[in-house]
Amino acid sequence: QVRLVESGGGWVQPGGSLRLACELSGGTVSSYSVAWFRQAPGEEREFVSSINRLGIRTYADFVNGRFTISRDNNKNTASLQLHNLKPEDTAVYSCAAHTKDEVLGGRRMAAEYDYWGQGTQVTVSS
Repeated sequence: QVRLVESGGGWVQPGGSLRLACELSGGTVSSYSVAWFRQAPGEEREFVSSINRLGIRTYADFVNGRFTISRDNNKNTASLQLHNLKPEDTAVYSCAAHTKDEVLGGRRMAAEYDYWGQGTQVTVSS
């Protein structure tokens, strides 16, 4: 059974950085496409970034070069490095995975993902 566990969230001031990690168990991370989504209070869950089995990365427009997704096959982990954080980045960040066929531009709908972590809170405030 595949299980995803996130870590690395916390509080940071505007302009700060955090690194989120998503450890996958019950499978090999390189066999899955992994994405990060986020959900702020009262808002819809939204796509942030993904890395597919070929290592191709996609990002939401709002990322604007501030975040980097990566994968460490040795640690069976996918990570999301967050830089230049803004108060509007405050949300619960969740990782998700699927084994569906890859599509151009990556899969950006939450319903397309089969496995989910519990989420980690990121709070950006002064």
